[in-house]
Amino acid sequence: MDNGKTLQDMINRFDEAFDRIKKATGMRTQVEIAKMLDIRQSSISDAKRRQSIPDSWLIKLYQIYNLNPNWILDGEMPQFLGEQRGGAFPVKEPVEAYGRKPKHHQMPVYSMTPDNVDQPGLWQERPVEFLSVPDQLHRPGLLVVRMDESDMEPVIQRGAYVGIDRDRKAVRSGMLYALDMPVEGLIIKKVLHDAENARLVLRSENTKFTDQLLPAENAADRVVGRVVWVMQAV
Repeated sequence: MDNGKTLQDMINRFDEAFDRIKKATGMRTQVEIAKMLDIRQSSISDAKRRQSIPDSWLIKLYQIYNLNPNWILDGEMPQFLGEQRGGAFPVKEPVEAYGRKPKHHQMPVYSMTPDNVDQPGLWQERPVEFLSVPDQLHRPGLLVVRMDESDMEPVIQRGAYVGIDRDRKAVRSGMLYALDMPVEGLIIKKVLHDAENARLVLRSENTKFTDQLLPAENAADRVVGRVVWVMQAV
């Protein structure tokens, strides 16, 4: 392996990513960017020395400008995840960048807790970190959360990353689904049909937890999506 070439590639990748940040935010100096990211200017020098854009920067840029982490790191379109927010500028990438298919996707990982400041007790998508997801596990409606309870162990361990397909909300009995529940926030359960009583049974894999019951008529509004993969230590 040509170590010199590898190092140069890393330097180029960092410089290109940092240049995208400057162009998208309209900021020209490290002082301005450090103030926007709420970090010390020396932190930018440290990141450049490590040749790595910290996750905390990606989260902040996503929260403020809706900037796509994949676009920041690799120039992969779209530039924005959702609507372009005020203060952000569209950046035209070289033509060759549009044809690149990433081998991974930097995905925001969301908290499962109901910490909506505007509507207490309701869950909202609040990114807490980013996860590199292999291309074969990525899909358009993917939502990634970090499991914060032990009720689905041993199938899903506490601390595991869980991929949820928001385009698959039709409930099939016995499958795992994420549901948005009042006060509790986002929960993941095995969902079983109880047609006789017109309800759904929300079951934990951990037998220490009791079943929850959900009237069938309200179920569709609660289902966020179906669990399609889990990343965890073995």
